[in-house]
Amino acid sequence: MGEIRAGQVPTEYVDAVVVGSGFGGSVATYRLADAGKQVVLMERGRSYGPGDFARSPSELSTAFWDPSEKLYGLFDAWTLRGLEGLVSSGLGGGSLIYANVLLRKDEKWFVNESPLPGGGYESWPIGYRDLEQHYQRVEDMIGVDRYPYQDTAKTNAFEQAAQAGGHTVFRPPLAVSFSTDADSPAQPGRMLPLADYGNLHGKPRTTCTLCGECDLGCNSGAKNTLDHNYLSAAAATGNADIRTLHEVRGFSRASDGSWLVRYVIHDPQHPSSTGDLPERLIRCAKLLLAAGTFGTSYLLLRNRMTLPGISPALGTRFSSNGDLLGLLFNASEQVEGRTVPRQLYGNRGPVITSTVRVADALDGNGATGRGYYLQDAGYPAFFNWLMELSQFREALPRAGKVAAKIIENRLFQRNRSSISADLAMALGPGRFSSTALPLLGMGRDVPDGRMYLREGRLAADWTLSTSQEFFESVRGAMRGIGDQLGAAFNDNPLWKAQRVVTVHPLGGAPIGANDQVGVCDPWSEVYGQPGLYVVDGAAMPGPVGPNPSLTIAAMADRACEHLLEQSWASPVVAAGSSLAGAAPEGGPVDAHTAQDPAAPVEPLNPRATSVAFTETMRGHFTLGVGEPASGLAQASLRHERMMFTLTITAKDIDRFTADPRHPASAEGFLDADVLGGHCPVLRGWFNLFVPDEQERRLMLYRLHVQSPGGRQLTMVGFKDIHDGPGVDLWPDTTTLFVQLLEGHVFPPAPEHPAASGLLAAEDPAVLGSGILYIEPLDFARQLTTFRAQGPRKVQALSAFGGLFLGSLYRSYLAPRRVRKNDHESA
Repeated sequence: MGEIRAGQVPTEYVDAVVVGSGFGGSVATYRLADAGKQVVLMERGRSYGPGDFARSPSELSTAFWDPSEKLYGLFDAWTLRGLEGLVSSGLGGGSLIYANVLLRKDEKWFVNESPLPGGGYESWPIGYRDLEQHYQRVEDMIGVDRYPYQDTAKTNAFEQAAQAGGHTVFRPPLAVSFSTDADSPAQPGRMLPLADYGNLHGKPRTTCTLCGECDLGCNSGAKNTLDHNYLSAAAATGNADIRTLHEVRGFSRASDGSWLVRYVIHDPQHPSSTGDLPERLIRCAKLLLAAGTFGTSYLLLRNRMTLPGISPALGTRFSSNGDLLGLLFNASEQVEGRTVPRQLYGNRGPVITSTVRVADALDGNGATGRGYYLQDAGYPAFFNWLMELSQFREALPRAGKVAAKIIENRLFQRNRSSISADLAMALGPGRFSSTALPLLGMGRDVPDGRMYLREGRLAADWTLSTSQEFFESVRGAMRGIGDQLGAAFNDNPLWKAQRVVTVHPLGGAPIGANDQVGVCDPWSEVYGQPGLYVVDGAAMPGPVGPNPSLTIAAMADRACEHLLEQSWASPVVAAGSSLAGAAPEGGPVDAHTAQDPAAPVEPLNPRATSVAFTETMRGHFTLGVGEPASGLAQASLRHERMMFTLTITAKDIDRFTADPRHPASAEGFLDADVLGGHCPVLRGWFNLFVPDEQERRLMLYRLHVQSPGGRQLTMVGFKDIHDGPGVDLWPDTTTLFVQLLEGHVFPPAPEHPAASGLLAAEDPAVLGSGILYIEPLDFARQLTTFRAQGPRKVQALSAFGGLFLGSLYRSYLAPRRVRKNDHESA
């Protein structure tokens, strides 16, 4: 497919496009392909087979995802208000870096009408019985086992400490192959047989080598990641087209009901600015979003202008799933009446081997508070070196003693040629790392966070405050396990800054019983958007409690089962179909006032001199309000910002000054949170000091823009230049009243009486309104941007300045002089 052009209709059509390949996307791809549907899976990251994951410092330094910085790696790190997030970018999604646990959501934790601080409720419109068969289906497809070894130090220590503290402990189902088949004993490094559907990587896999590197990507292939099962099985059907390094940017619904998906292709071999990548287009009957909680929420927020009527719940019910990392150091035990270090060896085994479940008040067994899970957390062996190097105070004296011995040997000719013992002393016993154990907590935190866009980027309002009691309980349980192990409990460093690290972000497009409390219906279809589904963590209306991967996969399986029962009639492509599903190219046009964009334009004088300047304005704008002052008031409360940066160009200064409408062109961009962020100006008009019927002078703005999803819009605005009470020159020339109109609406014909360009607030074509301002610093920058091009640069700038200052004089100073003379005459 080539890049998108105006009026282009895509020739590529498939039954379904799935965006993202995590637990929702991989399940959906297989279920639909296995049913005979033609599916395209678009994954922004690369494919990683056994042996492809980074391990060396140089490899890990580039193992992050940020294409704008030429990074195309596995880890995608986010920083938001109140928390840090770490997610995956690769074929298989989060399964590539998660800790293998596949636990079902507790039956009694599917809450209904659980009040939230600040109003609203956490409500699950489905229950355990709705997911039970889907849980089983996913477990069978992925393949699960419980940790089989009985001699792992960290596992035994964690289980003994938990039991001594009164907890119930068990080994959870893990998506790891410990043995070659169900009848064989667990044994590390054994070759795994190939599944009937093959493996899309074409590389051998072995049983778990107990290296603790699960969270960095499994290089042995023992981890049953989604690329080894669901995606390989989908590819084997012949109906799934799996595309890596394909990143979806936008989508909209066409008039025939199909979905038009905009995407770009990354090329790590020839990296370029992400903004320069050409957008491509594909059309589908069903669109399934599975880009992860952050990715899917961002896509929906960015494209909401192409989703009219989408639920006001978009962005809500954000939760960290109660993720909390704790650290135990210097474990010890009593041996023959002496306190000695307890060796835990956290690098031995998979990351998680055992689990504690702490009861919830919902369980009805006398428990109080919100429930959670605790798990041991292993780590790769090289982390031991990092931990030992962090103990600088202990290492420095040891190094000093070794240096002293070497000097002593040289100075006094002791003839000691063996220094092995000295080097052993320098390294030290490694006690700090061998007696350390991280702990993971997760559970039912309060899902009252909200995600939104700020300057085109994903932002979130989430704090510890409403879940403080929950997190204190988790910390207390971790400290109790530490006490049983004779270990010191330490919070992770971010806790002191009242921040947590989440690897299980949830919410943003929650399912709900209706479109006021949920973005999606109980089957994961977006309310009011037929054929659009959310099948990942964004669809969770609250925390899952345990590790959420299995519940995400089960909900996706259930959604696809329902989806396959719906109509799949292929839309018919009509010649000249609109891309955006809103107004066709050109937008609604009033025949009496519109200027024909195809009308001939008087040719430009080749010796003309142009004048240009750049203007930036900022303010607030909201949708659903037609009157600018009211729009400003509501947008300010919601922190919904708008700004633009425009380069205004008078291409022929003589024609510009002679024409009473003083027309110029405008180029640049508009950026508004509620529009999805950056919207390029496709065509723009500017008029300076146009007199209107009320003897005012107006500065008129009209911009044809396109939202990220492809919807055509027009921003109209005016500055009202008139002499009112008080000193109002500055506010008049720096305040812009704006409306947003449906489609591309052209300016009135030159002979039409000048008007502000705004429509009546109740006009159905008005989508929203607000007010923008020039801030003093932006105004100072604007004064430095005036440029002239042509043979008469100085005269052109002078002519523009004369017109500007003369108009201000006639608007403000002249009327006051007339009033003063009239007063003196009286």
